[in-house]
Amino acid sequence: MTSSTAPTRSAAPLVTERLVLRGVRARDVPAVTRLWTDPEVRRHLGGPVVESVIRIRQRRIVGAPGFHAVERACDGVVLGLVTVQREGRNGETEVSYQFLPEHWGQGYAREAVAAAVERALEDVPAVVAVTQEANTPSRRLLEAVGMTHAESFVEWDAHQVLYRRGRS
Repeated sequence: MTSSTAPTRSAAPLVTERLVLRGVRARDVPAVTRLWTDPEVRRHLGGPVVESVIRIRQRRIVGAPGFHAVERACDGVVLGLVTVQREGRNGETEVSYQFLPEHWGQGYAREAVAAAVERALEDVPAVVAVTQEANTPSRRLLEAVGMTHAESFVEWDAHQVLYRRGRS
């Protein structure tokens, strides 16, 4: 196994006050597919994913290491996806996230991302995240979970910002 797929504490479900972050299951594929195709979700992520790529992703995401369906604990509804890639950007552990629009503004993303970052920092010295400079809500979320602006650059024809948080 490579270090990016080596079993760690992150393979176990992560439970917060309102959420469960767990591996993606077959029954989650419709919600995850919505994340890839919803224009609002994808506004700062390059737009909706094309059908041929969606079909490939649908086959690969179930049980894939680092991908966590975010489930509301009280009713099992899948709200979004948090990904922790062990050897992400420049070899650092990278967190990313997408949530369905009907669940925005309720603190779920902040709660899930904070928990994922905390768990990752148990095993690695730092975690990074990248978002578009124009994505103000995402930037606020990253700052709220203790990440700080570390770098700005242009990628995919858009201004991007990289945030980083190390162990306390």
